[in-house]
Amino acid sequence: MKKFDFDLAVIGSGAAGGTAAMVAAGAGLRVALIEAGSWGGASVNRRDIPSLAAAHFSQTFFGAIEAGKFGLSSTNLRYNYPSVLNWNLMARKRAGADDKKVFEEAGVKCISGFAQFVGPNELAITNHKNITAAKFIVATGAVAVDPGITGAKEAGCLMPEDVFELKRIPKVVMVVGGGATGCEIAEYCAEMGATVLLTEISERLLPKEDPEAGEVIESRFSKTLGIKVLTSSRVVATTKVGQEVLPSGRKANVVKVQFMRGGQNKSVKVEAVVLATGSAPAVDLGLNNAGVKFSQSGIRVNMMMQSSAKHIFACGDAADATSEKRLEVADISSTEKAVHEAMTAVSNIIHRAKNTVNYKGFVRMTDTFPKVAAIGLTEDECMARDLKYKQTLLPLASVAAANVNDYQDGFVKIVTNREDKIIGATIVAPNADLMIQELVMAMRADLKLVDIATTPHVANAWSEAVRLAARRGTRA
Repeated sequence: MKKFDFDLAVIGSGAAGGTAAMVAAGAGLRVALIEAGSWGGASVNRRDIPSLAAAHFSQTFFGAIEAGKFGLSSTNLRYNYPSVLNWNLMARKRAGADDKKVFEEAGVKCISGFAQFVGPNELAITNHKNITAAKFIVATGAVAVDPGITGAKEAGCLMPEDVFELKRIPKVVMVVGGGATGCEIAEYCAEMGATVLLTEISERLLPKEDPEAGEVIESRFSKTLGIKVLTSSRVVATTKVGQEVLPSGRKANVVKVQFMRGGQNKSVKVEAVVLATGSAPAVDLGLNNAGVKFSQSGIRVNMMMQSSAKHIFACGDAADATSEKRLEVADISSTEKAVHEAMTAVSNIIHRAKNTVNYKGFVRMTDTFPKVAAIGLTEDECMARDLKYKQTLLPLASVAAANVNDYQDGFVKIVTNREDKIIGATIVAPNADLMIQELVMAMRADLKLVDIATTPHVANAWSEAVRLAARRGTRA
């Protein structure tokens, strides 16, 4: 390895790349970490941390207003928006946003610039000399997908992360895309006082999850938050109209949005348009020069996170592991999945091992209120794979916690195979992220439904719904 500048070069300093670089440096390898944007990657700078910090505030604020039904005097409750922005910024800084010091202190050579392979073992980096390495890990994440909306750039359409940088919340917002991110952005804007329209090209919100999950979220959005949900709708064009005087007398920039719904052309004027239409792997890295096979789905890797060029590994959103045949769902995007893949890759590099990833139980989260947490296969996926399965669904109203918290609209749904082992689950509840954990453990440990049904749970906690759902399933 000494004939190269580094033992390992990692491209991307996010959850996956940053983890791999730190572990490798700790094992004594000479490590270079290359970052083209903000140090720490999307999770701390643009995605997870700012989104969760914003949701924490807006849900707390709106929850306090709703708490009037319990006797809290909240009629005149207000928020100070500059303070809200400062809180979000503080949360990011605490998480290490755009801070490379932790990497440098661990002995990692940090290089700022855009990297391109110019050969199997060589990278060209903007504003830096070329470097060589024996092994590589590509952890470049994903970039926003062009939704094909005419005039989107000219109209100043926003990306989801832009919402948390706005100097004020627009009065009227259209969110394009009803997946997890779109729902989170729509809820945040509505709870902060905006009038929100949410469009989704599919016939329901959260189209990748069980239908019941989308139904619960749509019901709350419409009835509680006043969000206008427009499913089966495709936005085709946006046009910047210019400034208009709103009914309040305030001047604001206005965007005209044209969309198709029910076979008809429709239009609406809003102050801001947010494009939550998904992302694609960032693979513009000269991979052909290194003999790496890739597609629009990402860099093709095996279960060891190894690409077609055996000395080059990929993990996180840049990797495509779906070509491997397995029951588990491998094409989800999450920080914890990226870290797991990075740990597998770097372990194989350090120890020259053949460790493989285990995708059982990684959670797909939608951080709305209520939260939506899902693992494994949905019923639709079971049917598409022609799998024999059983499902049990327990309404959240069945447990005492629903009464004392005055919230009854969620559920616990568990999908099992013929051996009564969990192959999928969906929880829609205020604490769904915590409740799903025992089902994750059960799935990874190959436990049966009866093992959960016979495990003591706190009687007045939300998690009692998991036990009751499992008991109902064992009686089916």
